[in-house]
Amino acid sequence: METFVAQSSIVRRIWGTSDTVLFIFAGAAAEFALNKAVDWLYFTGRLPADPLGRLFSTVDYARRIVFADRAGAEKAIDTIAAIHGAVEASRGQRIPDWAYRDVLYLLIAYSIRAFELLERPLTLAECEEITDVFCRVGRRMGIPELPASYAAWQADRARHLAHDLMLSACSTDLYKQYLKHLGGPRYALLRGVQGVVCPPTVRRQLGLGSGAWLRPALSFYRATKGLALSQWLKNALLPAEYAARIRALDEVPAARPEAPGLPVPAGCPYTRFRAAFQR
Repeated sequence: METFVAQSSIVRRIWGTSDTVLFIFAGAAAEFALNKAVDWLYFTGRLPADPLGRLFSTVDYARRIVFADRAGAEKAIDTIAAIHGAVEASRGQRIPDWAYRDVLYLLIAYSIRAFELLERPLTLAECEEITDVFCRVGRRMGIPELPASYAAWQADRARHLAHDLMLSACSTDLYKQYLKHLGGPRYALLRGVQGVVCPPTVRRQLGLGSGAWLRPALSFYRATKGLALSQWLKNALLPAEYAARIRALDEVPAARPEAPGLPVPAGCPYTRFRAAFQR
C-alpha cells in the first residue's frame, strides 16, 4: 500500500511522539495568536470557546495525514480544503494565500524546533523531507507559491515572521482564553515552553521571555522521557480531561473515513454536504 509519508520518514517519528507533538502544539498556539489572519479562526466562534480542543483537532488532522495511505491522506486534505472553502463562502471573502502558507510553515518550523529541542539536531536531508511533506499537503490544497526546497522555505519563513505577525485584540483575547482553560500554573508552564520553542520575534511580541528557567527541567525531561515520570510531566501541561488524548499521541492514529474538519457556522452551506458525507 502506497503511503503519503514514507514509513521510514523523520516526519512519522516527529508526529508519532507525544513529547514533540506537545511542543509543536505550544509553539503553534503562540504564533497562531499573532498571525494577522487570526480573525479567520475567530469567525466560527469555536476557537475562543475551546482553544485547546481546537488545537488538538488541528494536531489530529496533521497526524492522520502523516500516517494515512496516499488515498486516505489525499481524501482528508481535500475535505479540509472544501471546509475552508465553505467558511470563505459563508464570510464572503477568501482566506489570503499567505495565511494558508503561514499555517503550513508553522507545521514545518515547529516540527523541526521541537524535535531538535527534545531529541537531536536534524540533518539537512531530514529538514528537506519535512519541508517536502508539508508542501505536498499545501499543493494538494491548491496553495500557490510554495517553496521547492528547505532553503527557499527558510527565506519565505523569515519574510513571514517579519511581515505577517501582529499583536492584536484577538491575540490578547486568545491568551485570556488559554489562561481561563488552563489555570494559572499550567498557563505559566505553557508560556515557559513557548519561550523555549518560539523564535525571538514571537517571544518579543508576546512578552514570553526566553524560557531560561525551564531549560534545566528540559534536560531532566529528556533524561526521563522513557519513564512513567515523563507521562506525569506531560499530563501536567494540560488539564486532566486531555490525558487520554496525550497518550494517544504516542500511537498510530486509527483510520477514519474523514479527517476531523474545521468547525463551520451553522448556517454555512457546507454543513449539508458534510452531514451527507458522514452518513
